[in-house]
Amino acid sequence: MSAYPIGTLPPVGEVPPTMFAQVIRSNRLGEPRDAFKIEEVPTPTPKRGEVLVGVMAAGINYNNVWAARGVPIDVIAARQKSGEPEDFHVGGSDAAGIVYAIGEGVTNVKVGDEVAIHHGWWDADDPWVIAGKDPMIARSSKTWGYQTNYGAFGQFTIVQDHQCLPKAPSLTWEEAAASTLCGTTAYRMMFGWQPHITKKDDVVLVWGGSGGVGSMAIQLAKAVGAIPVAVVSDDERGEFCIQLGAKGYINRKDFTHWGTPPHWTDDAGQKAWTASARAFGAKIWEIVGEKKDPAIVIEHPGEATVPTSIFVCEPGGMVVICAGTSGYSAVVDLRYHWTRQKRFQGSHGTNDEQAIEYNKMLASGAIHPALGEVLAFDQIPDAHQRMHEGDLALGNTAILIGAPTRGLGKK
Repeated sequence: MSAYPIGTLPPVGEVPPTMFAQVIRSNRLGEPRDAFKIEEVPTPTPKRGEVLVGVMAAGINYNNVWAARGVPIDVIAARQKSGEPEDFHVGGSDAAGIVYAIGEGVTNVKVGDEVAIHHGWWDADDPWVIAGKDPMIARSSKTWGYQTNYGAFGQFTIVQDHQCLPKAPSLTWEEAAASTLCGTTAYRMMFGWQPHITKKDDVVLVWGGSGGVGSMAIQLAKAVGAIPVAVVSDDERGEFCIQLGAKGYINRKDFTHWGTPPHWTDDAGQKAWTASARAFGAKIWEIVGEKKDPAIVIEHPGEATVPTSIFVCEPGGMVVICAGTSGYSAVVDLRYHWTRQKRFQGSHGTNDEQAIEYNKMLASGAIHPALGEVLAFDQIPDAHQRMHEGDLALGNTAILIGAPTRGLGKK
């Protein structure tokens, strides 16, 4: 065995031939607790424009629940189809660590730098990128650590140089690693789609307010003087959101109109659905203290909630969505969408400018990582299982890898 033990890394600049990683293979796709296994694998080598980072800590995100289950795609098979040789997946789309090696042409970081990593990945030679357009809309764009291999769940990870952000000195490794994917995703949703930019006094409805994206969206809204209202599944989660800065919260279990609404030709069904949706909107007014609808709705459940989001969003406002955790077949009632001229905007990932601005806010203390729990390397399978089952700690979860094990558990 040539890999260093978990909880340690070699001297900076010394790259061992192998490393430990939590590995997914196609023959064990399924429940996350079974899909991940610790294996010793070759340490990757940075190519042109790439950086090898020794991972001190990583973050947990839902995308590697998908990778473990092979749903909606088998990421290993997809990469092999495109010509990549590895028959395994090392996931993880949040990390903080130390630069150990750089590839040809890298000038923005050097060996020994402490960095946090954002998850936006793209081909620098993509014509879309060369034309100066948003690289996260380019055909070549990918989510690092999900669609790319050698993500954060190994002792070393390969990233593109532009993904490296300076680690805030005030943050621990686990704090620096926990929130960048969710935080930059929320930042893009709230500030990336002109002219619908979150501003002072806007009401911002945040679905899943106690989760990763939600916990960061609440803080970002509060930081610019907006009025965040959280939607949660119980009072404990709601109180957590208030501590983060939410004006108040709605317990979604107080309502039953979720999923696909009755067909528009079903008069009785439509009346019942609309009455419940109006009651939901009235709860927003009660929290805000006036009859003011959300200018921005931060969506991710999708199938269960999009009809309500479109209904309660203010005329000319925006529903912005980054996932479909309750399903992908969302229905939009076009009567409310077109006549009230609302925007339904997809949002995915982050570009460099957005990640840099988010990182500045984090470093300044304007927002914090909402770190809910710190776990050990061997708990990665269980963490993803708990996330899949909706039982992970509130906020963001970090995993210690190269950093010494300390302070494990809920924060």
